[in-house]
Amino acid sequence: AQVHSAQVHIVDQAWNFDSRRDGDGMATAEAGVMLGILTADCTPVLFADVEAGVIGAAHAGWKGALAGVLENTIAAMATLGAKPSRIRAAIGPTISQANYEVGADMMARFDAADSGFFIPSDRPDHRRFDLPGYARMRLERAGVGQIADLGLCTYPPSNGFYSYRRTTHLGEADYGREISAIVRVEHRPGKVGAA
Repeated sequence: AQVHSAQVHIVDQAWNFDSRRDGDGMATAEAGVMLGILTADCTPVLFADVEAGVIGAAHAGWKGALAGVLENTIAAMATLGAKPSRIRAAIGPTISQANYEVGADMMARFDAADSGFFIPSDRPDHRRFDLPGYARMRLERAGVGQIADLGLCTYPPSNGFYSYRRTTHLGEADYGREISAIVRVEHRPGKVGAA
């Protein structure tokens, strides 16, 4: 189960629902093993080092991103032969800074060096946090070779994504989840597809 942590697992075979492990990142070099991350505002990041045949997936809410889940996913991939400079990372649908208001208690957990990820909000003692920008910065500092940000915000209903924050603000009973998934396929000469 995802627990907003920096815990990452190397996956060598598919897990059934009952044997899943707590954590927020996964890496594998096994063809046919799909890695999936559930989100409803947190940042999903999918990784691939095509040359090494290694993939990864991370659930990066602010707690996990701050704790190092992205770097730990990259480190797990490296144990399987990946190199950060060859990794391609994709930042999926996540809450944007315009819609992510946070309080002083959350801001206090970040270093002064990270203050640029917070902008003023309409309410006193609140700021708006740039979660996807913060995730991108962590990926850049970890040496990831290519980073693509889809730039899709989960909050506006018109975007068609699930949003924990929007559901809470509207007083709705429950919210759904998006799944962001990646799988390594076995390359077969003469067939379309790549590792």
